[in-house]
Amino acid sequence: MSSQLRSSLALQGVQLLDGLPPARLEALAQVCRWRTLPAGRLLVQRAERESDVHFVISGELRVTIFALNGRQLTFREVGAGGQFGELAAIDGEPRSADVLTLRPSVVASLRAADFLALMREEPVVNERVLRGLCHLVREVSERVIELSTLGVQNRVHAELLRLAREAGCQDNKARLDPAPTHSDMASRISTSREQVTRELNALQARGLLAKEGRALLLHDVDQLARMVSELRGAPAQPAAS
Repeated sequence: MSSQLRSSLALQGVQLLDGLPPARLEALAQVCRWRTLPAGRLLVQRAERESDVHFVISGELRVTIFALNGRQLTFREVGAGGQFGELAAIDGEPRSADVLTLRPSVVASLRAADFLALMREEPVVNERVLRGLCHLVREVSERVIELSTLGVQNRVHAELLRLAREAGCQDNKARLDPAPTHSDMASRISTSREQVTRELNALQARGLLAKEGRALLLHDVDQLARMVSELRGAPAQPAAS
């Protein structure tokens, strides 16, 4: 791996480290372990005793769990500029999920002791970590409610709404490009690919969804939000303009 890739330049794109002085970034670059990984490589295994924090320099990784029955439950994808592994670094407990590469990726891994020292010495990093963990708790809580209270049809609606808001909404519409595969959606909401396909076809028949090449177009995000909120018992949040 080139010395330039190992330098502070590569860490400048990590959101958690944004704004840190160049000298601090250079020091972090030197103590990180740098790896170039092919697609499909398992980087972190659930229940293992490994506590590094991993910064994604390029590529994309998936945080997921493989159940004994073979079913996969996906929590999130982490792209360039993101990080994962804070929980094990902070509490010293085993890993809570598997993490594998979706695409060829470059990852810089920081030992737990160095990460905890960074949090103590850099208040802005400490605050970002706390905010990130709060967001994670809220997201997991929402997922638990969906999995325990919503049927498959409504879980598909909720996942589409989440993806639409992540992609950005304009004029009550959203474009998912590239569209998530039916298998990926199924792994996110704990169901089968066939059930996802069935419900997406139903939404297309109602005119709420359309295919356009590799993309999915959502024509009425507010309607989708109302469909989800009616079952959650919470007010619908309108699509951003």
